[in-house]
Amino acid sequence: MFSTLLIANRGEIACRVAATARRLGIRTVAVYSDADAHARHVAACDSAVRLGPAEPRASYLRGDLILQAARASGAHAIHPGYGFLSENAGFAEAAAQAGIVFVGPPASAISAMGSKSAAKQLMETAGVPLVPGYHGDNQDPDFLREQADAIGYPVLIKASAGGGGKGMRIVEDRAAFADALASCRREAASSFGDDRVLIERYLQKPRHIEIQVFADTHGNCVYLFERDCSVQRRHQKVIEEAPAPGMTTQRRQAMGEAAVAAARAVGYVGAGTVEFIAEPDGRFYFMEMNTRLQVEHPVTEMITGHDLVEWQLRVAAGEPLPARQEDLRLQGHAIEARIYAENPDTGFLPSIGTLRYLGLPEHTAFANGPVRVDGGVRAGDAITPYYDPMIAKLIVRGEDRDAARKRMAQALAQVRVVGLHTNTAFLGRLMRDEAFADADLDTGLIERRRDTLLPAPQEAGPALLALATAALLAREGLSAPRVARVPHDPWDARDGWRVAGHYARTLAWLDGATERAVTATRDRAAWTLDTGEGAQVFHWEASPQDGHALAWEVRVIIEGADATATAVWDGDNLHLFEDGRTCQLALQDPLAHAGEAQGEHGGDMTAPMPGKIIAIAVQPGETVQKGQALLVMEAMKMEHTITAAADGEVAEVFYQVGDQVAEGSALIALK
Repeated sequence: MFSTLLIANRGEIACRVAATARRLGIRTVAVYSDADAHARHVAACDSAVRLGPAEPRASYLRGDLILQAARASGAHAIHPGYGFLSENAGFAEAAAQAGIVFVGPPASAISAMGSKSAAKQLMETAGVPLVPGYHGDNQDPDFLREQADAIGYPVLIKASAGGGGKGMRIVEDRAAFADALASCRREAASSFGDDRVLIERYLQKPRHIEIQVFADTHGNCVYLFERDCSVQRRHQKVIEEAPAPGMTTQRRQAMGEAAVAAARAVGYVGAGTVEFIAEPDGRFYFMEMNTRLQVEHPVTEMITGHDLVEWQLRVAAGEPLPARQEDLRLQGHAIEARIYAENPDTGFLPSIGTLRYLGLPEHTAFANGPVRVDGGVRAGDAITPYYDPMIAKLIVRGEDRDAARKRMAQALAQVRVVGLHTNTAFLGRLMRDEAFADADLDTGLIERRRDTLLPAPQEAGPALLALATAALLAREGLSAPRVARVPHDPWDARDGWRVAGHYARTLAWLDGATERAVTATRDRAAWTLDTGEGAQVFHWEASPQDGHALAWEVRVIIEGADATATAVWDGDNLHLFEDGRTCQLALQDPLAHAGEAQGEHGGDMTAPMPGKIIAIAVQPGETVQKGQALLVMEAMKMEHTITAAADGEVAEVFYQVGDQVAEGSALIALK
């Protein structure tokens, strides 16, 4: 086993690799960019080396700088994590030439499977079934459109060198093909440095099932069963589970053996994932092979009891696989949810900001459950536009799927994030959704269940307003007396005591765009609350949470309703977390906003997040229609198209291609 390991990645995977390496007695070295100098993964390692600026192309994607860091730190091996350089054959080859162990497959295997087109041709030769499509080298746009016409719409354009849902577009008809192809190529070039694509028939109700394979340098290769990754948004996985619901023993063996055959065909070594797309009738087609460890590998660890990162390190050190195929057994059911900084109500756009408060369920076990938390950020860290917006992975295990699903719903209800939008409440609704509970799964589930999973915001009811009011009273130092008595010194009382025995306070809460008036009254020891439906008896109590000055555990009883929530203050914004639901209210202070300019810039198209302008489709004076594409931004390695909010004429374009813009910046003015 090597003594020093450089971890060429960031976030939760870097933290995870560092923890496993430490357990094996291996010294670890972190790398970081200017945006990551104080990140959690840096603190998790024994030492750290700066790579460069925050842009990935100037830091984490610079293989030469990483090799230089490895040599300078005396590292004998490099673990690439996933993403960045983990599937870069040139980097793997450069490490080998430098005499440094690359914890992953040989460069030849990465090359063979790195191109989706080449991999599909290889699988076709091996007799593995493929989705009908074009996987050739001719990249002429007119030729590709002819291929799409022949396949029949809808089709899926996919980056040949892609992964992670990037560089993918669904095209419904011939007229939309050219724009979709251009957008796909831009995103592919930005994310992978390769704009080649392939065209496939788009399956209407497919499931995404992948097989975890592992091979060593001694000729051994096994499959560690399957994972179902069908629940996706923007072609990116949201929920992963193992084993796949409804999987028969015969089909599992067939898919597993096909995956092992694919790995052997390219002389594979290390951890890899062979991905299949499956139709409702049981037919499955080879999609691609990811020549690295996957984000969702923890569910496999939970159902097998094996540490796959440890396997990676042992295999890279020349040891044989720790288990044979006949030694592997399924143990229960595991589900993983990715907690992202994103806003489901705006099409899952990433959310940028600082984690003012972060509360996650207690990590109770690494493997075999019941609850595991893999995280790469801490309270006070910033989610930037440079990297993936994942906050943490939540993994649970149960004796069966229903037990795991219920445990996941409970664990999600314990997540508290303040400072930016997250998908936590959405994930909770997904766990309780009828279709998900019944395992009626396909890659279109979220869109199919949109009304249930993405309901319109509802105004806060009396119980939430009562919880908010109690949180405010607690923050201001008041307490809720349980008995009517006069303190030794009434001027020291912190319970609303007044000489006249009467205390009344009217609060203005902003609930979305609606102002809600609430009046709290105390007569002697009795509280009442009027939320607009008349005064009601109001019992409340609050206690600080975890020693955090702005976080409170609050309980109220009003008109027989008993409610409990965690309340977290961020300035005058109050975040309430109640039984898996979240609510944000703002305390209105009329004097604080006196004299502010009124009015809106209704004609300006604004940036939904920080990013870079990569394409502009209109010029001043041009007439546009509602919904027409105006420009394209790139943020967090994804493209986002800004469209016209109404018919009009372009008055001004405020930026040029290549400019960086801040969230909320006016991009284009319409008149």
